[in-house]
Amino acid sequence: MKHRYTPKGTCSRLFEIETDDNLIIQDIRIVGGCDGNLKGIAALLKGMSCQDAAERMEGIKCGFKKTSCPDQISIALREMIAKAEG
Repeated sequence: MKHRYTPKGTCSRLFEIETDDNLIIQDIRIVGGCDGNLKGIAALLKGMSCQDAAERMEGIKCGFKKTSCPDQISIALREMIAKAEG
């Protein structure tokens, strides 16, 4: 399954996430944001279930912002889970 998500309240501008049929993350591409940090996060997420990744990143804040790139990724992953459960 492929999913495109436009994050809100972050420096990143777009997430493109690909999972297998069991909602295991196969690839994630992040446009914008803190390049090195987000490449690291993307590398760590490969092979994780959407559920586990979303639980770990949900609620993380960036400085004084109410959200962060990891928090927004968790929202995108939860959208994918809801769509699959459909």
